[in-house]
Amino acid sequence: MEKTQKTITVAAAPFNIKDRIGYMFGDIGNNFSFNIINSFLMIFYTNVLGLTGAQVGILFLTARFVDAFADITVGRLVDNSKLHKSGRFKPWINRMKYPLLIAFILTFVPIVKDWALPARLVYVFITYLGWGIFYSSVNIPYGSMASAISGDPNDKTSLSTFRAIGSAVGSALTSYIVPMFIYIGASQKISGSRFFWVVVGCALIAWACYTLTTALTTERVRTEKSENVPLASVVKGMFENRALVVLVVVDILIVINQNLSGTLLTYLFNDYFKDTKALGIALIFNFATVILLAPFSTWMTRTFGRKECSIVALFIGAAIYGTLMIVHTQSSLFYLVMLFFGSLGAGVFNLMVWAFITDVIDNHEVLTGVREDGIVYGVNSFARKVAQAIAGGFGGFMLTFIGYKSSTGGGADQTTTVINHIYTLATGVPTVCLFLAGLILLVFYPLSKKRVNANAAKLAEIHAENAAEENK
Repeated sequence: MEKTQKTITVAAAPFNIKDRIGYMFGDIGNNFSFNIINSFLMIFYTNVLGLTGAQVGILFLTARFVDAFADITVGRLVDNSKLHKSGRFKPWINRMKYPLLIAFILTFVPIVKDWALPARLVYVFITYLGWGIFYSSVNIPYGSMASAISGDPNDKTSLSTFRAIGSAVGSALTSYIVPMFIYIGASQKISGSRFFWVVVGCALIAWACYTLTTALTTERVRTEKSENVPLASVVKGMFENRALVVLVVVDILIVINQNLSGTLLTYLFNDYFKDTKALGIALIFNFATVILLAPFSTWMTRTFGRKECSIVALFIGAAIYGTLMIVHTQSSLFYLVMLFFGSLGAGVFNLMVWAFITDVIDNHEVLTGVREDGIVYGVNSFARKVAQAIAGGFGGFMLTFIGYKSSTGGGADQTTTVINHIYTLATGVPTVCLFLAGLILLVFYPLSKKRVNANAAKLAEIHAENAAEENK
């Protein structure tokens, strides 16, 4: 019986620093839109467009759930798309970066604040949903491309590390730069017009980063299909892959923590500490601590394994945030110091998460005999979008529940009770999420260091046999 697909490793320049740097720029580009959406869109909606927390919560919850299904759809389309000379994934990034960045800019148009409420709600829903769908059309092929650049587990660790560095650099730059420009003078009032032009500048930088990604990377592991694998067979294989199911659950918890932390830190330093300069530093700590861990990632993986390192780090992070919640400090400096170490705990998993996904893709091929990079990555991304929907909805609803006042004038004064509740949310959410994520990885995730290496060896043998048949 003829195979419906054949995966080979093509003859190309060996995996090198160009691939690492190029892949890193992809996530820098991603975060010049994603991190601004994640960290600042809610406060733009509440403090510039005058929407309530509940309205924003419903918007985020609805749009993200719709958008989540786009990830699986895009993953399926990418897997079944034509294999070009440059590979399967790079052409998608080249085409779809343009509508993504246009939608990103349209999301932050400040004149919308003068419209009637129904028109405002329709506009923000359409632009936010459009941004999310176009983001999927770039991010799914970009994420899937990691397993096509190299089949070696150590190379995948390296790509995951450089992607995490790219994410940290992009997040840190936007987190530090945006608060410098969006406030009017020394006040806590946000300027909608300044916000808009900062977003335009970020979109241009993102375009340059995506261009560098496609120019510097090479897709070496390529799958040629004689016919599409039936969707029912793909779905059945997904549920047989326990590693994928567990990673989805863990990723939901980590992304809920990451999204809510970015949003809540903005409110915490804006309203509780009233220190917008410290806000930029806090947002950098929330993302950029992975840069400090990056030089040790390969050593940690080779010595202990991805699963093993992540479990220990997540438990340590949960303990630090739990301490902050109990202490309830009034010092922004002490909070920043503790935040730095707590972020290191979450940072180990974030440093390795993309390598976790490539391990799961390899495991799927070992279990089913079928390689579906795009849809496996799409399922994981679907879970992340669901988590973002939960985080966005929870964050908005909680702001309304605790009595947070929205405003069209750049911000309103909050009561002592409200700002104390903001502190509890900002420390309690990461405590719970990181502890549960570590526990689930410990008990249920099957891909230990030994299993990952065995899968890689088996697939290398299969791909070599396919290449030999191809060259006959």
